[in-house]
Amino acid sequence: MTHTAGTGARLGRGLVAFVVAVLVAVALGAVIQTQYNLAALIQLGAEIPLSVRLRTTGEDLMGFSPIYAVLVVLALACSLPVAALVSRGLPQARGLVYALAALAGLIVAVLVVNHLAPMPTLIAATRVWHGLLLMALGAAAAGWLFARLMPR
Repeated sequence: MTHTAGTGARLGRGLVAFVVAVLVAVALGAVIQTQYNLAALIQLGAEIPLSVRLRTTGEDLMGFSPIYAVLVVLALACSLPVAALVSRGLPQARGLVYALAALAGLIVAVLVVNHLAPMPTLIAATRVWHGLLLMALGAAAAGWLFARLMPR
């Protein structure tokens, strides 16, 4: 009985850690995506006051996040189990292993989706390497957080 209760508690904690990690990656990615879009408009000569930036960021958190969440869930669902295996051999670098796995997972997921999407890219910020890297760093933060929230 105790083994089952312990396993259930660990699975519950893992699910909570995964959901928190997804929410962090999605929120960071949505904000980055919004700022890249606004920067592109500014380069075209548009004036965008802070109030518009904030409102647009909030709207994108609500509108872009659900779509991006699907991509993040798939990326983390594939990369975090790999991180768990690798981190067994590198327990002192556990957080880094999870962060790098999540970063790599998101990059691969975005590249696959961009390859399959009918338009040049599904996520505008990923048209340039630094936009993709910044969005992937959001996933890296989520991977690191997941490692911190999960017991060894």
